[in-house]
Amino acid sequence: MYEDQTYDIILERMMNRVSDKLDKRPSSPVYDLHSSTAIEFQILYIELEYLIKNSYADTAAREFLILLAKDRGLSPEPATKAILQGEFTPTNIDVTGKRFNIGEINYVVTEQITPGTYKVQCETEGVVGNQYLGDMIPMEYIDGLQTASLTSVLIPGEDEEDTEVFRQRYFDSFNEQSFGGNHADYMAKVKGIEGVGSCKVKRVWNGDIRPADMIVSTVVKNWYESIISTVPAAVKPWLDAVYNAAKDKKLTVGGTVHVVITDSDDYGEASSTLVQYVQQTLDPEENAGEGYGLAPIGHVVSVASVSPVSIEVKTTVTFEEGHNWSNTKAAIAEAVDAYFLELRKNWSETSQTIVRVSQIENRILGVDGVVDVTGTKLNGTASNMTLTEFCIPKLGGVSA
Repeated sequence: MYEDQTYDIILERMMNRVSDKLDKRPSSPVYDLHSSTAIEFQILYIELEYLIKNSYADTAAREFLILLAKDRGLSPEPATKAILQGEFTPTNIDVTGKRFNIGEINYVVTEQITPGTYKVQCETEGVVGNQYLGDMIPMEYIDGLQTASLTSVLIPGEDEEDTEVFRQRYFDSFNEQSFGGNHADYMAKVKGIEGVGSCKVKRVWNGDIRPADMIVSTVVKNWYESIISTVPAAVKPWLDAVYNAAKDKKLTVGGTVHVVITDSDDYGEASSTLVQYVQQTLDPEENAGEGYGLAPIGHVVSVASVSPVSIEVKTTVTFEEGHNWSNTKAAIAEAVDAYFLELRKNWSETSQTIVRVSQIENRILGVDGVVDVTGTKLNGTASNMTLTEFCIPKLGGVSA
């Protein structure tokens, strides 16, 4: 913006304003005075450009973006600690509160699930807590302990929200207002729960009746007014009550808000622990619909995990000299899995997910050493694969 406001240009402009009757040569008093001032003006222009850029969300640095977002009630999601499942033998030993480690990462046992099975929390915040499974070493002697291992991730740990992700969330807050349990409100609240990667929110009706069907239409109003005087006295109070309730939009039907989630680790299937955690956060089952969670009073929420669909990819690959299936298979599987991850990340934005053969072949062609790809099949079928609304793709394997 002010790239042209350099020291030389500013000094030249200032010296041009000084009378030629004065000595303006370098090292003269006039030159030295204006030279030092020009340096300060250049610094001022640099600071001014920095200030202007950080006044707008699309160019603001993180610290200024956080300040701008405060006006929208937003702040970056903090880093969280992973919760994992640990298995210990013998099963009659209580290891609650004990600390273990794998490599440089430490863990603490927080809660018993079943005898020998515990919730284990990583002491380090972020995704690093999701990366290690296997045998653990106790950090102090535990009498009688035989084995200790981490077997699965229950609630993935997350890094502090990335600046660009936070910037997009700030812009999204203008596009669709979150208010009182509307769709945007649920999306924002669910995605803000630790361990959740993405979600879909749907209204599930009781039967085929919608609340809109219970509101009095002009046809119903005319019918009511034409017959109310002829209705038997025993029936009239009931019909009056029902009609007036419907007219005042007080007559409605029950139903639930259905929330389907992925985890934040690889946008895959959520563990039962994460599903239960989100359920308790939104609408505790023991007080369903009473407003004791994030959901408004009257909203009965059911939470479920997305369903992964295993897809076997079989294809015919032509290689460059020096490359073959054996030394390229891992890279090919990684390329296909990266495509599946993109689909999972975009799952919440689509009504159905389409796994495309052309995209898979295109990704494989990008692998070093691959010349051509033909005859690709998904689960034995040479066509695209369309997944239903609450399903995501999971790579079952790649073969030639």
